[in-house]
Amino acid sequence: MFEIQNYASFIAAIVVFQLIPGPGTLAILNATARSGVGAGLGAVGGTLLGDLVYMLAALAGLAALMNAHPALFQGLQWFGAAYLAWIGVQLLRQPVAGADVEAAPRQSGWRYFRQAFAVSLTNPKVMLFFVAFFPLFLHADAAPLTLAAMVAHVTLLSLLYQAGLVLIGNRVARKLSLLPGARRLATRLAGVALLAFGIKLALNNR
Repeated sequence: MFEIQNYASFIAAIVVFQLIPGPGTLAILNATARSGVGAGLGAVGGTLLGDLVYMLAALAGLAALMNAHPALFQGLQWFGAAYLAWIGVQLLRQPVAGADVEAAPRQSGWRYFRQAFAVSLTNPKVMLFFVAFFPLFLHADAAPLTLAAMVAHVTLLSLLYQAGLVLIGNRVARKLSLLPGARRLATRLAGVALLAFGIKLALNNR
């Protein structure tokens, strides 16, 4: 669909990545807990914009690589599969700690937008992730429209999850974030899923 190969795995992988607590997720939860829904949605906007900047940068480089060096692009696909598996292994090994949310004066959504945007841009692993992630679901001769469709999918699913986290699940998410057992289980399940994705996509790219 949309000329994206392994489309079902592409959607499932995006969902799994959203479920992994990261700096962006914590920024959104902290903003909502401290200053309400408006602040949380501001943080969502900042996180999405930061991710979009890295996605566009990653895809600009990938598009040039696909046109000039198809064989190197195929090698990048193998790297991407290995990188996903490596992330999965790290999630299985890392300790899971609780998140502390301290009381603070209520601040504007614009302030949290800027903070979340800065958090996103100061995490270069995001760009490395997208460079490794997108080639797994692209043909070497993919059209620019396919690249745009992939960006739109990631942005839309991220928006739905993150906005839902603010509007519906914030209280539950905060409680779960303070329960090491629940967070540990979620993190381990995500690790297993990513490891399986890496192996599956490596086999598909043979």
